[in-house]
Amino acid sequence: MKRNFLFICSKNEWRSRTAETIFRNDSRFHVKSAGTSRTARIRVSERLLLWADVIFVMEDHHKKRLYEHFAKAMADKEVIVLDIPDEYPYMNEELIAELEDTINDYDDDLE
Repeated sequence: MKRNFLFICSKNEWRSRTAETIFRNDSRFHVKSAGTSRTARIRVSERLLLWADVIFVMEDHHKKRLYEHFAKAMADKEVIVLDIPDEYPYMNEELIAELEDTINDYDDDLE
């Protein structure tokens, strides 16, 4: 059974959007992305959080925001902080490599 992975950054323009793009056709899981900012391309919502089996946030402050604004939806959610700073543009090669390494390592731990 495929798991639902949600990637979150601030504006859903670079980091989380890159993750969604590169994993969109991955047969191991379903992916979506969102941002915590009011100006995010796609804003995180309770519905998205409830959909997710695992939530990957780029930085600690994203996790904090989720628990502050969506405490009920975040109950019992697995949240992984990737520690990827906001310094990579969309589809940057280094960003892609870091995301692939992290998610592949995470997925290997599930098997």
